[in-house]
Amino acid sequence: MPERLAGLPRPRTLIHPGPCSAVRLDHRQAPAARHMRLALAPGLTLFDAIVGALSSASVESASLTLLEGDLEDLDFCVAPPDRSGHVVATYGPPATLQAARLLFGNATLGCAETGHPALHCHAVFSSAQGHLLGGHVLTQRCRIVNAPVSALATSLDGFGLRIAYDPETRMSLMRPAAAQVCHG
Repeated sequence: MPERLAGLPRPRTLIHPGPCSAVRLDHRQAPAARHMRLALAPGLTLFDAIVGALSSASVESASLTLLEGDLEDLDFCVAPPDRSGHVVATYGPPATLQAARLLFGNATLGCAETGHPALHCHAVFSSAQGHLLGGHVLTQRCRIVNAPVSALATSLDGFGLRIAYDPETRMSLMRPAAAQVCHG
């Protein structure tokens, strides 16, 4: 097996600039998780469609898989290394596709530091010209068009996800926390 891997580049190791937490994996168990299939309505942004659908089911924290669909004005970012060294990587400026086909994505719903819903989404999509792209999707700026986007959601009942500052990465991250009502 090692000879098969000999020609491959070594994966890079990312070392965050802040102090390491003694707890490497912060986890919770969702004792009553619910599984749902959603049809995210055309005319809405991805953010509004997801937050609205899950809010109507009394879900404030969830993990989602997004399936195929058409989006107009898909805004996304990629995260190149941060040249300042303050953090390992930081989002670059948004890029916009006038029309895109969402192929597959994952999203996490939780609460922002303000107490409002927050949605973190990474996806793979294609441009109108057929170029394959991917990145962090700015869900509040992407409108669903033509037909519903299907999504599979798992509620995280029994605890919440909240965005909070993380000293190790020097970034705000979504982490498990006691269940708390989002205002949105």
